[in-house]
Amino acid sequence: MDYQSIIDKYYPVDNELRRLLLKHSRQVADRALLIVDKHKELPVDRQFLEEAAMLHDIGVFRCHAPSIFCEGTEPYIKHGPIGGVILRAEGFPRHARVAERHTGTGLPGYEPETLEEQIICYADKFYSKSSPDHVRTVLETAQSLEKFGAEGVKIFLGWAERFE
Repeated sequence: MDYQSIIDKYYPVDNELRRLLLKHSRQVADRALLIVDKHKELPVDRQFLEEAAMLHDIGVFRCHAPSIFCEGTEPYIKHGPIGGVILRAEGFPRHARVAERHTGTGLPGYEPETLEEQIICYADKFYSKSSPDHVRTVLETAQSLEKFGAEGVKIFLGWAERFE
């Protein structure tokens, strides 16, 4: 099964949530691919990177976030681990790790470890589903992470040095 089939399975109806998910995921995938195209020295599985970026938010439909058309019952902070469960059930354990590890600069116990996990987590920070037409700058992104603590900002700025 390819990533589009998984999206179609969990988001079968063409509605605001599906359109938002596809737009956001494509933004993240395109930025991640730009990073690896710019940094040929990075040993990255390009196909996997695109697939995982397109699937990183697969679990949002189970969360309660009406402002972005999510009508589920779980807290939004859980969308990554929920996506991990979904992707493991579909037979995609590497993709599941990306879904689990992309929130913030990593939640406790779910920090991005592989290069692909780090690139997708980094790329994701530039795009908010609540403002889908705005691309954050590095400074705006760092400022948005400040509320979660200095360590996350430090990690993000380290990625900015490496990937920009």
